[in-house]
Amino acid sequence: MLDQLIKVLLTSVLVVTASEAAKRSVVLGALIASLPLTSILAMIWLYADTRDPQRLAAFATGIFWLVLPSLVMLIVLPLLLRKGFAFAPSLAVSVAATTASYLVMLRLLKWFGIAI
Repeated sequence: MLDQLIKVLLTSVLVVTASEAAKRSVVLGALIASLPLTSILAMIWLYADTRDPQRLAAFATGIFWLVLPSLVMLIVLPLLLRKGFAFAPSLAVSVAATTASYLVMLRLLKWFGIAI
């Protein structure tokens, strides 16, 4: 239980750090948010819990393939905001577009026989 609490606290600190840094400098906040810190922490936690390098390799491969559709949000959201749409609807459309992108990517990976 203590392990889980430490994981949650450390991950939360990273998110808060990125948002607080963005208040001071958009570039610094974006840099922190763009670092694969969550992926690194998840890999550390997974390896510490399982000691299974094959599972970790599969996890890292899955992250690679699923980062690609997540980029849709980073294209759609600023596009909508710059066109004058309000934040909440822009976020909702971005989340929907990203969800659709994930579904398409998962089908493509299956179609090409790429296992994640």
